[in-house]
Amino acid sequence: MVLEKTVRTAPGYVRTLSQLEELPLLRDHLLRLDAESRHDRFNGFLDDSFIERYAARCAEDGTVIVAYIVDGVVRGAAELHPPEDDSLPEVAFSVEASARRQGVGTVLFRRLIAEARWKGYKRLRITTGAENHAMRALARKFGAHLAFRHGESTGTIDLAKTPEAELADLAAAPFTAGRALLSFNSTCWKLISSMYGNRAA
Repeated sequence: MVLEKTVRTAPGYVRTLSQLEELPLLRDHLLRLDAESRHDRFNGFLDDSFIERYAARCAEDGTVIVAYIVDGVVRGAAELHPPEDDSLPEVAFSVEASARRQGVGTVLFRRLIAEARWKGYKRLRITTGAENHAMRALARKFGAHLAFRHGESTGTIDLAKTPEAELADLAAAPFTAGRALLSFNSTCWKLISSMYGNRAA
């Protein structure tokens, strides 16, 4: 697991769930998704029983869940599924309507990539519905090359790219680059503070 366990973003925070938390918190979040969001997330599978089985499987197969939490309730989730056989590890995202347009997806995506790198993964696979424009835009923002096929968009993300290179790519967009650098510096200071704080204790 990555060193920084909690990232605060108003009005909630982002952290990786423990395995024991995954089933109730992820399940309840997915069940709260509206019909359109369920359709986008599961490519048409909408019934509660499917979602309950899906959440139970995630809690058992080593799936990493990075959650956006508000008042103890998961309002957004990024899933990192372990590879099966020769397939790539796969990522998936869902954000409830109340938490959208707040940058939650970007924070979840960034944290999930950090988790994937910590595990030593070199590439990730992402699949999203053809009509899920927000997810497709977010995936492209993080370097995914998507191809449309059979009603869905599928692509890969190359993790060999270093965080420094990712920040350099943002240089053409000063405002975005400034926000990224502030986030990067904030993370570094938090890590340094925690190290010295622990040493002092």
